Amino acid sequence: KSEGIDIVLALDTSGSMRAEDFRPDNRLHVAKEVAKRFIAGRSGDRIGLVVFAGGAYTQCPLTLDYGVLLNLLDKVEFGEPDGTAIGMALATSVNRLRRAEGKSRVVILLTDGQNNAGEIDPATAAEAARTLGVRVYTIGAGTEGEAQIPIDDPVFGRRYVTIEAHVDDAALER
Repeated sequence: KSEGIDIVLALDTSGSMRAEDFRPDNRLHVAKEVAKRFIAGRSGDRIGLVVFAGGAYTQCPLTLDYGVLLNLLDKVEFGEPDGTAIGMALATSVNRLRRAEGKSRVVILLTDGQNNAGEIDPATAAEAARTLGVRVYTIGAGTEGEAQIPIDDPVFGRRYVTIEAHVDDAALER
């Protein structure tokens, strides 16, 4: 018998996570590696996985089977439709934890940070989490300044486009 924490990892799979500001790796790869190290350091906690881009869905419900969780995490790819629906991700994660019976309920949100999609505003979802006693921790994935995003062109092959990278730390703190 275990009395651990119930944790949902909410992982951003939007197109902006393709940015390679952690050369040679992109933001999604780095976020997945951070999540794997986090999972490896846990025992007795039920952990689930929600992935999101323009929408959000549960990739893995709360489980103690970290092998299955890590296998599903390895299979996470960039999501469709594109966008960053932070409010939807948070609402989906909180819904997963609503009836969880762990001594504590936590959402860890890994994103590069600017909400631009979804039907639920992040502030509304955060208020629902607070009301239900779910703690939310955010991790911003990315750097400030310019970042390179690969574009696969059928004629010219892979090329890189420079974008202005920004992690909305203020919104993540709220």
